[in-house]
Amino acid sequence: MRNPNEVLKHLHEKAQDKSYKFQRLYRNLYNPEFYLLAYRNIYANGGSITPGVDGTSMDGLGLPRINKLILTLQDQSYHPQPARRTYIEKKSDPTKKRPLGMPSGNDKLVQEVIRMLLESIYEPSFLPCSHGSRPRRSCHTALEQIQKTFTGATWFLEGDITACFDSFDQHVLIELLRKRIDDEKFISLMWKLLKAGYMEQWNYHRTYTGTPQGSGMSPILANIYLHELDSFMGQYTEHFKVGDKMHRKTSSEYMRAANKLFRTKVKNAKAWSDCNEQERQLIVQEQRELRDKLLKTPRTAYCDASYKSLQYVRYADDWLCSVIGSKEDAERIKADIKAFLFEKLHLTLSEEKTKITHGSERARFLGYDITISHSNETKYTKRGHSIRAYNGGVRLYVPHEKMASKLLEYRAIRIKKYKDGKEKWSALQRGELINLTDIDILSKYNAEVRGMFNYYRLAHNVKKCIGNFAGLMLHSCLRTFGAKYRCGTKIIKQRYMRDGNFTVVYPTKQGLKQSVFCRNLVGERGAMFGQVDVLPAYKRYDRINILAARIKGKTCELCGKETTGLEIHQVKRLKDLRGNHPWELVMLDKRRRTLAVCGDCHNEIHNMR
Repeated sequence: MRNPNEVLKHLHEKAQDKSYKFQRLYRNLYNPEFYLLAYRNIYANGGSITPGVDGTSMDGLGLPRINKLILTLQDQSYHPQPARRTYIEKKSDPTKKRPLGMPSGNDKLVQEVIRMLLESIYEPSFLPCSHGSRPRRSCHTALEQIQKTFTGATWFLEGDITACFDSFDQHVLIELLRKRIDDEKFISLMWKLLKAGYMEQWNYHRTYTGTPQGSGMSPILANIYLHELDSFMGQYTEHFKVGDKMHRKTSSEYMRAANKLFRTKVKNAKAWSDCNEQERQLIVQEQRELRDKLLKTPRTAYCDASYKSLQYVRYADDWLCSVIGSKEDAERIKADIKAFLFEKLHLTLSEEKTKITHGSERARFLGYDITISHSNETKYTKRGHSIRAYNGGVRLYVPHEKMASKLLEYRAIRIKKYKDGKEKWSALQRGELINLTDIDILSKYNAEVRGMFNYYRLAHNVKKCIGNFAGLMLHSCLRTFGAKYRCGTKIIKQRYMRDGNFTVVYPTKQGLKQSVFCRNLVGERGAMFGQVDVLPAYKRYDRINILAARIKGKTCELCGKETTGLEIHQVKRLKDLRGNHPWELVMLDKRRRTLAVCGDCHNEIHNMR
């Protein structure tokens, strides 16, 4: 069997030719190596051992199970199981819930293989404006692109598609796949996966639209579907564009102010030698006032018909446009996007959530507030010239309500509202953490503070806002320790404060170590991941697959017996193991969540649990 990396590389190279159609793609599903690679990709996910409707998960995977699955694919008797549906709370609104599907173990493997194949085929054709669910792209890369390209925006257009992933037209999706894939067996398998349905309260429901919720291949299918929107916006941007940024027309007000300053400088230069000290001070004051007036005057006209520009960025189903033009231009763009989505993709643009916001106000995208700076602050260039370096630049801010909602989610504060509209925030103890060890409590708080900082590290007000967030979390931490030891925060400070830092000393194998509450976060504001990685997607899998070698081995890692057909026993978290059984001791000693064991040992493990 061919190495999966070589297959993915070949697909990636062929995908550079946009007219090429892929044939015999389905035969890659006969390769056991693909399933071993797929298992390595997904085994660490939290839901990998969550059972589906048939009770199977990634636990118990081995070559016999893979070969049996391949036989069903070869004779096309494979039928995916309906996903087991549950509901989880929405972080944005805890009163609402969103559906989540949990596929069976074999379906997860097949979907992951399909995802790798589709990723190698379509990733080279995706546009730079797309950032969701793509290799080495994230919310931060989308926001970085906004900072670089949305400069000087007059209007923001915030886009929202009603029930986007649930509303994908499956016939449209299949037709999009047919543009690049000429393999009816593969297309037939895609139909089976899309029509598999879901089980809710042990009642079967068919799916007529959308992609499978919770499926590993749903993100790549969504990008394939919404790539049509990206392409449309790319063409629309070119048609909308008018004029050249380097040759924008200067406003008459700015020209008058600049000419007056120039004439005054020439006049005063001639009279300078004949002036006394008092007159010279008046001359300097006059020129300073004219210069300040010039710096407060916009260089370009507010609505300049000779220059228009449009920029577009998308992350999953969220997208944002910046418009340099009139409000009528922004409204026309919105109407054209709405028509395209409805006519071509059969999607509905939400009128309520799709907003047109002026550049001086704040638009919301990916949890950030985005606005255009109109600051007249100046800085000197290397040649000594004073320029308005910040005017027109993109500013990112941490929304106040995001910080409040995160603190309420952690149950770290209580907010008391008064009749005059003022609020009082009080830190609370967190009862669910009291029974943990000191280092576990501190690690929990540190992880939450670092997570908040790492996400909002691009914001201009990150130090102030996240500093306030960390201060409230520290007070909550003190109260939690006080509840744990039944004493006041004053005693806790005396016991744990060292050099102004809340410090916990804990034992390790190497001796005593200490951990500090990360209130004063170290690091400069800026991108967390640096530049976007332009390496091909298949490069991510080009490393030794140790899991595959263990599965193909012949020695049981628990009893040491020589055998064939090893199975993987997997647990969700090592910290849940207490060492009460031999297999737990082996896993704790190896620091692994997986064990390659024989069938007898695997059955014995499950009987002991």
